[in-house]
Amino acid sequence: MPDIAYAVSIVSQFMHDPMTLEAVYQILRYLKSAPGKGILYTRYDHLVRSLTYVDWVGSKQDRRSTSGYCTLMSGNLVTWRSKMQTIVSRSTAEAEYRTMALGIWELQWLRMLLSNISLPISGPFMLHCDNQSTMHITNNPVFYERTEHIEVDGHFIGEKIHNNEFHLVHTWTEEQLADIFTKSLHKNRVNFICNKLGLFDVYALT
Repeated sequence: MPDIAYAVSIVSQFMHDPMTLEAVYQILRYLKSAPGKGILYTRYDHLVRSLTYVDWVGSKQDRRSTSGYCTLMSGNLVTWRSKMQTIVSRSTAEAEYRTMALGIWELQWLRMLLSNISLPISGPFMLHCDNQSTMHITNNPVFYERTEHIEVDGHFIGEKIHNNEFHLVHTWTEEQLADIFTKSLHKNRVNFICNKLGLFDVYALT
C-alpha cells in the first residue's frame, strides 16, 4: 500500500538488525487498525501522469537521498515506489534527475504495457516535478555540460521531453503527492495525500 511504502523501504534496509522487529510490529499494528483500507478506482480522465519527488541527503546514516514516484492512469494510482538512491547526490538537481529518470522509465513501461494489450494512448505523458531549477536545466540542453555529474540522466530526460514523449509539468510542493514515498510525514499530511491518491477505508464510508 502507498501509505506504508516508505516505512517498508526503510525497515528492509535493516533486516539484519533485531531492533528492526519493533518497527515491523508498528507497521503490522497500523495495518490491523484499518483492515478495510484500500485504493478506490474511479473513471476520471484518460491522462497518464507520474509525480516524482526526492528527499535530498535525507538519510542520517549515509546522507543518501530517497526517491519517490507514483503513476496515475485516468486519475487512479497504478504504480508507486520508494527507493533509496545507490550513491550520494552532490546537489538537489542530481538527486531530482535520478528520480525523474525513474519516473520516465515507469511511464515508458506503462506505455508499452498499454500498447501490448491494445490500449495505446496517444500524445505525451505528464511528468510532474516541483523543482523549477531542474526543469530549467531540462529545457536548456546547453546546461548539461556545466553539470557533468548529471549529464547522462540530463540527456536522457531532455531527449524524451524534446521528442514530445513526455510533458514536464511544474507542481507546487504542497500538491506533490509523491512526498509520501520519501520521508515520514505528519498524520494530517499523510491523510491529505492518501485521499488524493484514492486511498479510502471502505468501513469508514459506511
